[in-house]
Order: sequence, then structure tokens, then C-alpha cells
Amino acid sequence: MTLVFVNLLQSTGTKGGIEVYARELYRTLGTIDSEFEYVGYASSELAARDHSWFPGRVIDSGISGENRLSWAAGELFSVGRAAAREKADLIHGPAMFGPLRPGRPLVISFHDLLYFSHPELMQTSLFTEPVKWMERRGAAGATRLITISEYSARAIDRYLRFPRDRVDVIPLAGIPKPASTSAATRRSDLFLAMGQRSPYKNFETVVRALATIEPSRRPRLVITGSHGDDPLTPLVAELGLREWIELKSWVSTEELDELTATATALIDATLATGFSLPALEAMTIGLPLLMSDTEVFREVAAEAADYFDPKDPASLGRAMTALMDDPDRQRELTALGRERALGFSWEKVAASTLDTFRAALADPR
Repeated sequence: MTLVFVNLLQSTGTKGGIEVYARELYRTLGTIDSEFEYVGYASSELAARDHSWFPGRVIDSGISGENRLSWAAGELFSVGRAAAREKADLIHGPAMFGPLRPGRPLVISFHDLLYFSHPELMQTSLFTEPVKWMERRGAAGATRLITISEYSARAIDRYLRFPRDRVDVIPLAGIPKPASTSAATRRSDLFLAMGQRSPYKNFETVVRALATIEPSRRPRLVITGSHGDDPLTPLVAELGLREWIELKSWVSTEELDELTATATALIDATLATGFSLPALEAMTIGLPLLMSDTEVFREVAAEAADYFDPKDPASLGRAMTALMDDPDRQRELTALGRERALGFSWEKVAASTLDTFRAALADPR
């Protein structure tokens, strides 16, 4: 058997979409009969959590994925040494980083290059240059790269100068859920937005959009995904929107299912990203989409969403009221979204990833 050493140092339970990618990819790989076996090199946080989704032995690295200094040192030095001890044939880094000296074929999955393309949208400038350096060094040692959109592939070409013929574009997939709710049960006055409060998520525009709608017609807005004190709270109070906006932290699966089953639409106002996993999951269950009019979102959702100018709250406000007033369009977006989502699956992601592993192992470099 061919042993794949999987770098899971960044998986801690708080990293959102990148962790979903690693979890769903390896959960699915475990169902495929292939020449590969897997060993995971876990952060101390992941090692203490349920990791039964991983299809192989999991090593507790003893390295915290939440402590940036110990994590960075682990990424650069510990991963390569641990892979050598395990006599691994190939290293996979699902979260954009790789060891300084891999010593064997290395595949890295790059989800975006936001620290290069949009450094002003990152939470702190302190980490911008170190992260860029680590991403460059990882790519320099990689045999092949995986990325999740053509948009991100062009960013890799622009910022990393990595050969295009060694970059494999493998789009993500949604997490399968039962389609138990029909569009007829959806409310016409409830909008949902989700995600951590990073600047690139652009939640300020979402909040301000509600203020552009007349109070007599203003819908309810639920925004989930904050950690600790929500930075949106002062803005909601300043605009007098407490009656209409509910700010939530991470919510239970049951509560999220209820919200996605009854909301009029999901709003994604993100300014820059490499994909949109929430949008894909919304399409899978028939939840209509209002999305920033960006190149990558057009690539993901195509005609299965309504788009707005992410820098203009009034543009989003108009999109919200137009959708509230048009039940036929709501039903159309539900149908278009479900049809669009059929083109994405974790089985496809997993099969394509195995092809990338094989190509890396066959590479004479």
C-alpha cells in the first residue's frame, strides 16, 4: 500500500471551510477502495476531538493549531520529520501549507491567496508577510497543487508562479442533507448570513443594507458565526436595527437546519474568497442565494443566484426587497440551485484527489 501522510495541524474545530474540506475529503476517501492508506498528523486540539471521520491512524502531534508560533514551527519542521518517521510515500497538506523539506512528493491544497490579493481584508497585518512567506515556501517544495476554482488557479499563477500544468482544479461539494423542506414553507421575510467576522466577509454591508429598507417592509436578518463579543453589535445599535437583526455565535446543527429550511435566502456578501462552500450547501437544500457580484461567485453559482454590488448596501437592500416581492423568483432560484448543486459531489472531489496523488508519485522530480 502507498502511505499518504496528511498534515492536519490546522484542524482545531474553529477553522471553518478548510476543516470541512479536510473532513469531508478524507471521510469520502475512506469509502474508496484504492492503493492508498492514510495517517493523520493532528493538532493537539483535533486529537482531543472526535476524528472518527479520518480513515486511518491519527497521531497526536502535541502541537497546538491555535498557537500561531508553535503551529508555524510545526508546519515548517515537524511535518517533514514525522512523515519520514512514518516512512510515508507522499505528504498532503489540505490547508495551504507544507514543510520546508518534505523529502518525498508533496501535494498542497490552496483554497485562496487572500494574503497576496487582498491583504487589507485580513484580520491583522502582523501575519500577512509571514503567511505569504510560508505559502511561497510550501509551493516551492510541492510536486503538485490542488485548488478549488479557476479563479484561485489564476491567483496561484499570478502570485506563486507555479507551473499551471501541475495545478489541479478540484471544486468543492456541499454536505449532503435531506431536502425535507419545500420552498412553499419558506418565510418571505427572513434572511440569513453566516461566517466569522473577518473583514473580507463584509458583514457591515449586510447590516447597512437592512437600514436602506423602509421599516414597514424591513425583513428579519439572522447573522450567525461570531466568536465572543460580536463586533457588529455597536453598528446594529447605531443604526437602530436591534428589532430586526439577531446576532448569533456558532449555532447547533438543529438550529442551523431550522434557519436554512425556513429562510427566504442566504446572503453572502464576501468581498474575496476562493470558492463559496455555504453557497454550495444552500443550493443543495434549495435555499435561494443573494451573492456578491464577483468573478468566483459567478463561477460557483452561475445563474442559480441573484447578485448585488458588495460595496453598495443599497444594492443589497434592493435585491432583498425584490426577492421578497417575487415568490416565483424564489421558487426559480430553489430549482436552479438544486440543479446546479448536482454537478458537485465529494465523490468527484475524492476521485480527482486520488488522481493528483498518483500524478505526484509518478512525477520524476
